[in-house]
Amino acid sequence: MKSPLLALPGAVAAEGPDEGVAAHYGDLFREQRALAAGRGFTDLSHRGVITVTGPDRLSWLHLLLTQHVSELPPQQATEALVLSPNGHVEHALYLVDDGETSWIHVEPGDAPALVTYLESMKFWNRVEVADATERYAVVFLPAGSTAPVERAAAVRELPWGRDLFLPRAELAAAVADFGPAAGIWAYEALRVEGHRPRLGFETDHRTIPHEVDWLGSAVHLQKGCYRGQETVARVHNLGRPPRRLVFLHLDGTAEKLPAHGTEVRVEGQERPVGFVTSAARHHELGPIALALVKRNTPVDAVLLADGVPGTQDVIVPA
Repeated sequence: MKSPLLALPGAVAAEGPDEGVAAHYGDLFREQRALAAGRGFTDLSHRGVITVTGPDRLSWLHLLLTQHVSELPPQQATEALVLSPNGHVEHALYLVDDGETSWIHVEPGDAPALVTYLESMKFWNRVEVADATERYAVVFLPAGSTAPVERAAAVRELPWGRDLFLPRAELAAAVADFGPAAGIWAYEALRVEGHRPRLGFETDHRTIPHEVDWLGSAVHLQKGCYRGQETVARVHNLGRPPRRLVFLHLDGTAEKLPAHGTEVRVEGQERPVGFVTSAARHHELGPIALALVKRNTPVDAVLLADGVPGTQDVIVPA
């Protein structure tokens, strides 16, 4: 779904999974600095939006998701996952409930598949599930922003900012009061800096939540009764996820950033130990990346991503 905000001055369209919104508006580092200072906004209108209504919505979602949401207070933001029977991550949901409706946003293109799954699990529960992507769009405001949010149908308050669910028909008018636009590249650089995993980037078909540090934000370890719970409990109790997410400080002399999926090797060794999941140019840290590597990869080893050396910051302990 192509955003009307691509008509803003300087907008350069993103490609790949973020197609439909702007990669940048002409000055990547200026846009990052604005977000870091609490100014401006990022257009996330390519993301899918799902609404769940009905008196049973939270107790029903509680049975399906990895997060404890049966008693979720109104306006409290949370994250949750849908797992396969074997515990692999299938969907990542970013949710807030306003007391009448659960508002969810998901990765671009993921809403139809998630709606299909949720519809198949309704049974006797008094809930209604709707793909609201054509009616609502997501916009991000950084922490410290004083932009007005009255037009938003729902707001997810986060430590690093706010996700607004705006009527799509009012998108262009609403952001006129939000300050300078920052593209998805600036937003992604701050996400990588914050070690926040993203479905389809930090995950593949066999990812379990422990590997990418989702246990802390999207999984409630004291609840049961959801698909894949046995794997979550077993790996947590043993403390041995097969892979772990790391943050890489890349050599700043290299002109290229390693692409998603680029093999990662320990310096001096030939066999790969993992792959790059996300990479970005940060306005202060320079080139940075997230990578998923084998659990037993030495934490002090210099890693090579497409020949570019990088030192590790541990995210998931070995």
